Amino acid sequence: MSGDLPVFMTQRLMLARRSLADLDAVCAMDTRPEVMTYIMDGSVPEPVEHRRKLAARFAVDHGPGLGIWSVYPRETPGPFLGWVALHPLPGWDDVEIGWRFVPEYWGRGYASEAAAAVMQHGFATLGLSRIVAVLQGANLRSRRVCERLGMNDAGPCQAYGGPCVLYVRERPVTCP
Repeated sequence: MSGDLPVFMTQRLMLARRSLADLDAVCAMDTRPEVMTYIMDGSVPEPVEHRRKLAARFAVDHGPGLGIWSVYPRETPGPFLGWVALHPLPGWDDVEIGWRFVPEYWGRGYASEAAAAVMQHGFATLGLSRIVAVLQGANLRSRRVCERLGMNDAGPCQAYGGPCVLYVRERPVTCP
């Protein structure tokens, strides 16, 4: 159950299961045009309706070990930096990794650091054979994060109702 998500501590970050306590921060992030540029059609959601939809999404059980982690500085208390998700990709037989961060924290490597911890969990703990990311091709920042995570550009695809680029990482093979 997603309620049983582990807490991750990286060199600079703490990742903890997203909760309703994060709702205001996520809503504030999602109403910023620069954050939404490459999300769906790029429009900023209507705040009241978006808050209602987000609150419902916060309760979704994505499956054992899967879910959404809020990201904070390792030293607490600290500001909400963003989130990282590991969840089933709708309409696919794959698990998707995704992230979204507050613009003031872009360019600091937080997305790569947080996503690497979640990806390691997916492979080592959950035993996933592959993890995918889908994003709009023009989203160069997220493409660079995918590359830092060792993901390969697998070309164009259709996801979330539109054209995307698929990135894939297979579980690393370990020698005995």
